[in-house]
Amino acid sequence: MAEKKFIITHIEPARFFGPYNSYFKIFKSKYPALHLSSRGNNISAKGETKDLNEFSEVVESIIKYLTINKNVSLGDIERIVEGEENKKSAVGSIIIHGQSGKVISARTKNQQELVDQVDQNDLVFAIGPAGTGKTYTAVALAVRALRNKEIKKIILCRPAVEAGESLGFLPGDMKDKVDPYLRPLYDALGDMIPPEKFKAYIEKGIIEVAPLAYMRGRTLNNCFAILDEGQNATNTQLKMFLTRMGPISKVVVTGDLTQVDLPARIESGLAPALNLLKNVKGIGIVKLNENDVVRHRLVKEIIRAYDTSKPISQ
Repeated sequence: MAEKKFIITHIEPARFFGPYNSYFKIFKSKYPALHLSSRGNNISAKGETKDLNEFSEVVESIIKYLTINKNVSLGDIERIVEGEENKKSAVGSIIIHGQSGKVISARTKNQQELVDQVDQNDLVFAIGPAGTGKTYTAVALAVRALRNKEIKKIILCRPAVEAGESLGFLPGDMKDKVDPYLRPLYDALGDMIPPEKFKAYIEKGIIEVAPLAYMRGRTLNNCFAILDEGQNATNTQLKMFLTRMGPISKVVVTGDLTQVDLPARIESGLAPALNLLKNVKGIGIVKLNENDVVRHRLVKEIIRAYDTSKPISQ
């Protein structure tokens, strides 16, 4: 049995071990054959040489990731330990620097695929369950394009589909009524743009956040447009949105085919659009899954459970 010691330098030990030693518990569960112990910024590992060498590579990868990314989730650490994390994206594929120097990067292979597809195509569909970072990554790419002066405007929209509460009963004017539907887009932008600048962009029309219905009759040119929750657009609405594309534009449609909120008799236009457009040159399709979840680690297990469960008979 061999022994190897590690000294955590260049980063705060608390960031490496995680809140309540949660990251260190992941290391232990991944390498049950190793005897791992920690004290301060030191780790002692005893076991077979092969396991020690593999653990050493994981420690190095995590230190690199923590050095670049200030905000790291338990899911990020799990992906690195399990070998699911795209090493190139984990340590190099920075999209933009957000608020307070926050590094916003592609955290998984499929998120990196989304970045690559947007670079290569003018229209991209990003399909996957909740929490896979499809909207957040798309917004980051839009902000990057604006900063690089590749486009003059960002347009973010969502279908204002009523999910249990009628718009008519929400207080306020139309803006107040639709804002709850657009809140995830505001939250993403808030991570990337200072409040004062974001407010100025909204007032000047450089960033426009609006319901899908507001897109009718327009030409979306010299802009980066995102349609979020595309599964809640009908065939007619989705065709209307896609045909708004101008000569100089990037369009990303995000959606989750398992979470359609449309009334029972109304068909989502997303699945038919994917089938119709899958072979069109210049259109990219990226499919994300539970391995791309960047929320709480339980979200991955929840998605997996629902995907494998049998329908409940009524």
